[in-house]
Amino acid sequence: MTLANWQRPPHNQWAFQHLREVIPTQRISRGFGPTAPLAWSENPLAPEVVSVQRLEGHTSTLADVLLETSTNAVVILHDGRIVFEHYANGMASDTPHLLMSVTKSVVGCVTGVLVAHGLLDPEEQASKYVPEIKGSGYDGATVRNLLDMRTGVAFSEEYTNDEADVRAMERHMGWRPAKPSEERIGMYDYLTTLDAAGPHGGPFVYRSADSDMLGWLCERAAGTRMADLVSQLIWQPMGAEFDAEITCDPAGSAIHDGGMSARARDLARFGQMILDDGLANGVQVVPEQWLTHTCTMDPGIRAAFATSEAEPVLTGGWYRGQFWFMPGVLGDLQACLGIHGQMVLVDRATRTVSVKLSSWPVAQHPTFLIDTVRAFVAAGQHAACESLPFR
Repeated sequence: MTLANWQRPPHNQWAFQHLREVIPTQRISRGFGPTAPLAWSENPLAPEVVSVQRLEGHTSTLADVLLETSTNAVVILHDGRIVFEHYANGMASDTPHLLMSVTKSVVGCVTGVLVAHGLLDPEEQASKYVPEIKGSGYDGATVRNLLDMRTGVAFSEEYTNDEADVRAMERHMGWRPAKPSEERIGMYDYLTTLDAAGPHGGPFVYRSADSDMLGWLCERAAGTRMADLVSQLIWQPMGAEFDAEITCDPAGSAIHDGGMSARARDLARFGQMILDDGLANGVQVVPEQWLTHTCTMDPGIRAAFATSEAEPVLTGGWYRGQFWFMPGVLGDLQACLGIHGQMVLVDRATRTVSVKLSSWPVAQHPTFLIDTVRAFVAAGQHAACESLPFR
């Protein structure tokens, strides 16, 4: 395994669980406060009895979906209690795992807390906080444009193209070897080189660079690095059980778009905090008003998503505040998603939080994604029925 191949099978299965041995990381401390309890439900879920209608038309079970989608860890909570937990491929409950773009949702919550503290204004231009981007493609973009990925910046996120902007950014942030003729300038300096492709506030275009710019703004507004912001504003008050970590580039800048590693149970605690409107361990971690606004689909947000490349896969969905949303059987679903199969799914209709950490052989796999969502929705419905007193 090398820096050039750690994201590819079969190496990614090991690397996703040992990233600190591949790339430098910064610790996200859980502090010394109490751990939010995660007790087992009196009605545990048997995955082989949860029926799932698969995207290709046949019916199978939750157990089949997990087996067929390179699952390393899964935790499902119903009403805050564990109904199912499973680890595979060397994972255990205390094993950290790379979250990829699930990290974006954590950074989105950090942003919400900073806004509540008066340190960030969602409608202010990003250049107010980071003047270095004046004259770049980000000049004129607002904090809200970054949150909702509606900047006009030219940035291609083609994971199968080694020449795409997302892969170039990985070289500068230390996730890939630099080319012989290429000077590694660090992620922040790379962001200032991006050009504009159109006006800000237009269509939704998935750009990891927008999340990295958002994280840079958070650090500048708070005067604190992201590892400490996540620790102080999210990880400690929500009652995490373990420290987390985030990769950093050669200059020491955190990779806000996908660099976090954490344990599955702590990710479930994060999802439960989202389900409970920002409340965790008796503490209001993220402002309820911020999360309510994030969950609200207005016509502009929906229209921006409807013309995106994500619409055919997550039909009827939207993207806001660094979270994905999609229509569910009983109500809207909120999701944190990362390539190679990382997911936190919040189903308010059944009060279910489902976490999946994976090592898909490819970055994106629409069938795996939809089958997993359907399996978790079915698990939530099954858990809700099992908890009824008259079943």
